[in-house]
Amino acid sequence: MRVLSGIQPTGRFHWGNYFGAIRQYIALQDRPDTAFYFIADLHALTTVRNPEELRNYTQDAALDLLALGLQPDRASLFRQSDVPEVSELCWLLLTGTPMGLLERCVSYKDKKARGIRADAGLFTYPVLMAADILAYDSQIVPVGEDQVQHIEVARDIAGSFNHEFGETFVLPKEKILDSSARVPGTDGQKMSKSYGNTLAVFEEPKALTKQVKRIVTDSRTPDQPKEPDGDHLYQLYSLFANDQQRETMAATYRRGGFGYGDVKVALATLAVEHFAEARQRREELVAHPERVREILGDGAATARKKAIEVLQRAQRACGLRR
Repeated sequence: MRVLSGIQPTGRFHWGNYFGAIRQYIALQDRPDTAFYFIADLHALTTVRNPEELRNYTQDAALDLLALGLQPDRASLFRQSDVPEVSELCWLLLTGTPMGLLERCVSYKDKKARGIRADAGLFTYPVLMAADILAYDSQIVPVGEDQVQHIEVARDIAGSFNHEFGETFVLPKEKILDSSARVPGTDGQKMSKSYGNTLAVFEEPKALTKQVKRIVTDSRTPDQPKEPDGDHLYQLYSLFANDQQRETMAATYRRGGFGYGDVKVALATLAVEHFAEARQRREELVAHPERVREILGDGAATARKKAIEVLQRAQRACGLRR
């Protein structure tokens, strides 16, 4: 069973990225599957137009994933752009993808509505995503609920190619990531770089504490009892707390006689402790960049071996290769 997932290097990873996806990706590597994880730098070009930023974000993504627990002996980690066969495969898929299929993609409409320019890269994004998946005979693709449509598109594209040219591609299935750990941002909305309300995983402890103290709360006085369910500060605290800590904090909320500042200090303390070991691993990796280059190179070599096999299979199927 082959698992594949990618993550865009469009900024520093935040708590929403970690709890909503990265932590679950890393857990999947412990299964007896072949796991491919890539840094989607080609996809990032639709939003990041500064070359130095893209290089830095890509390097940071590799450092962060390795520091957070991705094991290169259990999973292949590589840059998307280091496997050129994916781009070649993307063109083969584009030639048979109906315009109407792409026009129905919700993510394209949403991004346009948010003011992201509607270029061809953004429009054909689902086809490149399909190439990412199909190039490795991926069977399981862990995604959030908002990405399920893209897996369906990949299946449609692969199914159409198979119908036209014979059985060529493995049809992937999505694995819906656990969304129970909703991660609110500092303003109570979903944590997202788009909203500017994020808390970075590897923020320096002092800076992180200052950011946590700026989390928006309501105007109730400290003596008033408060219901923890639905309170975004309590939700953030619950991400890091153990069962006993959560129960104690919930009782404090309901009893009253505390200030939100107390919760913020407790949250910052738990968050710093939670990422302490990962922060140390990251510092060690920063000190040995050759190790990171080696991991990415080995991952790309493994990925390319499989992608070449699939691309040539597709080329033979449609008449480009004997």
